[in-house]
Formats: sequence, C-alpha cells, structure tokens
Amino acid sequence: MQKTLTILGSTGSIGRQTLEVAEHLDIKVRALSANRSIDLLEEQVRKFAPELVAVYDERAADELRTRIHDTNTRIVHGRDGQIEAARESGADVIVTAIAGQAGLEPTLAALKTGKRIALANKEPLVCAGDLVMKTAREHNAEIIPVDSEHSAIFQCLVSDLLKNDKADGCLLSHVIEHSKRIRKIILTASGGPFRGLSGAELENITPEQALKHPNWNMGKKITIDSATLMNKGLELIEAMHLFSISPDRIEVIIHPESIVHSMVELVDGSIIAQLSNPDMRQPIQYALTFPERLPSLTKQLDLIRLKTLTFEKPDLDAFPCLRLAYKAAKLGTQACAALNQANEEAVELFLQKKIGFNEIPKLIESALDASGC
Repeated sequence: MQKTLTILGSTGSIGRQTLEVAEHLDIKVRALSANRSIDLLEEQVRKFAPELVAVYDERAADELRTRIHDTNTRIVHGRDGQIEAARESGADVIVTAIAGQAGLEPTLAALKTGKRIALANKEPLVCAGDLVMKTAREHNAEIIPVDSEHSAIFQCLVSDLLKNDKADGCLLSHVIEHSKRIRKIILTASGGPFRGLSGAELENITPEQALKHPNWNMGKKITIDSATLMNKGLELIEAMHLFSISPDRIEVIIHPESIVHSMVELVDGSIIAQLSNPDMRQPIQYALTFPERLPSLTKQLDLIRLKTLTFEKPDLDAFPCLRLAYKAAKLGTQACAALNQANEEAVELFLQKKIGFNEIPKLIESALDASGC
C-alpha cells in the first residue's frame, strides 16, 4: 500500500527536500502548507497534485486559487487552514516544518491525529516541550525527529535499546527513563562559519557573512542560529524533551566535518555514533520509512577520502548563546520560551542590520533576566 504524506511548511528548505524524497520513494502527497510563497507552491501543486493546500496569507491564497483553477486542489487559508491541513488530510505521515513559534499550533493539531509526525521544527519543543510530549502520549502519535542530530540519537538508541521494545507516542522516553545504560547524549555542532574566532573578531560580522554556512544549505534563521551556536542550544532543549533526559546529561561538542551527526555514550564507556554525509534528505527519508531502510538520494560516505574527524570544546565566551540555552533548559519551560522568542526577534533585527552579531546574545540574556526566570 502506497504511503501518503502531508508537509506543513512545504516551501522551506526541509519542505522542498521532503518533496524530493517523496518523489524518490513514490510517496503520494496529500496536503501542503506555506505562508505566502505562491510561485513555488504553484509549481509544487502542479507537480505533486495534492488534494489540499493551506496558505496562511489570505491574499496569497486568493491568488493561488486563481492560478490553479484548472486543478482539483482545494485552497484554504489562515490559521484555520493550517490546522485543517494538519488534521484533515488523512495522510499516514505529517512532516511539521513550519519555522519558529508559528509551528506550535499546527504541530499540536498534527499530533492529535495519532499519526506519525516527522518533527522538523524544534521550536514547539523548545517553547512547550511538556505539552507537545503530553499530547503525543495522549493521542498515541509516533514522533520521529528530522533534525540530523536528533535523528542520529534516535538511530543510535534504536540500535541499542529497542531489541524487544516498541517506540510509543513519546518516542523513546519510556526506554530511557527505565534504562540505566545511558550515561549521556553527545550533540555535535559544525561550529558554523566563525569557528575559532574570538568575541572581538565577531564584533563586525555582517548578515551576508553569517549566512555562508560551511556544510549545510538551510533557511536564513537557522543559518544565523548555527553561526551563534543558538541552534545547538535549541537542539539540546529539544533533545531534553524528546529523550526525557536532563540537560546536564547532554554534551555539545564541535565537529567541523559534520559527518558524525550525534552520539550516545553508554555507562560501560561504549559510544554509538551515526555517520553520514551532511545531507538532510537522509534523516528525512528515515523519518518517513522507519523502521525500513531504503536506498536514498544521499551520497555514500567515503571514509578513506575523509581521513580525519575533528572534535573540539565549544567556546562559550565567544558564543554565549549556547551557555544561555543551558541556563534556560535548567530553569524550565518559561525560560525556554523566553529564550526562543528573544532569539527570533534578535535574529530578525540582525538580518535587518539593526543590531550587530554580538548583540544577539546580549538581547537574549536581557530577555531571560526580564522574564523573572
């Protein structure tokens, strides 16, 4: 039986790559959603013939409706349209890839379907992790992470912990909570484009420089987060909720090659790692096909040509965003939500060239202090 798919956030980087994977695997696309990128949406509609498309912006929705009047695709708009795409498409797998806090409500709606959720937006877990995981458990929804790091952790845990267990709606939390074999989770970070620079050297960094990531092709916001190391901070909060593990058992290390996507250290000293070329299509495909393994679009990793894997400690003086994320993770949900909101606003101000690169963590720290956490 052919699998069916809904993609919330189909015009973003993850959404576009998910459609590549869907075409590769011959997965039927039931529904798509986006904010207002109707030129790309029209292309996607004509190529994949979804039954439903949700466009958040009402004017953009009206224009798209006119453009594709010759198709059988139904267009809805606004918040209700996003929720309808999440809940009513009837797809087997729902990919949640709406960036920022805007992705929280559609993600919750998707979880309430009880279907598999390929989770590609970390902000819902950062802002409301307890609620997200509670909703997953209540509706027996299966969460499979798409972030390369969390997919790697998931794959490592599956290889060691699920000999006779089945993942439930809260992913592997039940396994980890009752397992004494896990010492810590190791999240790897590329270090971004400014690895090795001091705080003083970062003072005059421009958005154009920060958007040039050495390994990954991503959207603007996540690319800036990678440059400040806030992306890794958000990922540690995400991992804390997904895998029911305290932040003091999550270690972040810099790995500039982006080949080892993350690791799990067991109490006997063994470390299980997942390696592959830096290509988001691999974790996307795994989330869609788990527990099956199928040939993918990702280029095969050549270890002989690679020769070297490098690991370093992060510089928390030059990149204080990671330190602030650890602080918020220990303080709890309110602090994590304040951290995320402040970061979204600071990144937007930086992209508009209204503040400098080093002002991003300063604004976030001020917001944390003002939140009373």
